[in-house]
Amino acid sequence: MTEDCRTIRLEVREGVATLTLNRPDRLNSFNEQMHLELRAALDTVRAGRVDASVRALVITGAGRGFCAGQDLSDRAVSAADEAPDLGASVEKNYKPLVMALRALEMPVIAAVNGVAAGAGANLALACDMVFAARSASFIQAFCKLGLIPDTGGTWILPRLLGPARAMGLALLGDKLTAEQAEAWGLIWKCVDDAALLPTVQAVAKQLAAGPTFGFAQTKHAIWASSSNDFPAQLDLERDLMRECGRSHDYREGVAAFMEKRAPRFKGN
Repeated sequence: MTEDCRTIRLEVREGVATLTLNRPDRLNSFNEQMHLELRAALDTVRAGRVDASVRALVITGAGRGFCAGQDLSDRAVSAADEAPDLGASVEKNYKPLVMALRALEMPVIAAVNGVAAGAGANLALACDMVFAARSASFIQAFCKLGLIPDTGGTWILPRLLGPARAMGLALLGDKLTAEQAEAWGLIWKCVDDAALLPTVQAVAKQLAAGPTFGFAQTKHAIWASSSNDFPAQLDLERDLMRECGRSHDYREGVAAFMEKRAPRFKGN
């Protein structure tokens, strides 16, 4: 099934929802309408309203780019205008977007098919796994406008890359190729352009058929580790393992192993 809006497309097939940013004439840059439609789509996926079988989400872009960040023409100002409150834009749009991604209890994969700049780069990096086409690139373009990396960039970059590389990318705004991003550990994998969507869809289907209750707890534990000390993280592992051990998927996984058959996971 497919749902088309003005700025995005949402398609469901074989347990995988594919959300395509669909403003190719603007390199899929964000405007207010896209933010509204993205939040609604993520809420729909979370609640199972588009299809209750959805257990993995793919995010990609239409045309030759993934997402060029904020569409500046959507909030253009002149030197004579009153200074805009960009913090209000973060609070209203970008913070809820990345928080919604993190809260989804299913794997979220970014398929970066071209340039990912500014908020577009950090949207991709906020996903659980990132695959990028060989021709894709990542640019922390905020410095060109006298801004800071938002959409979680100041949190994500130093944790993935360390402070030296994070600072260099943020202050210089240099283009980082997909191959370099993989070598630095910023993304999971760089693949040939033609292989991007087939590769991502195959991985998404594999994950959607897997023990997604356990995947959700794994996501919770890994994201929590950045703020927990070691004893607190061990306590969290204890609590989440307790929940996993009570799940259907754990019982099914053990039964399938003992019976030497393929497991039939349900995601609960």
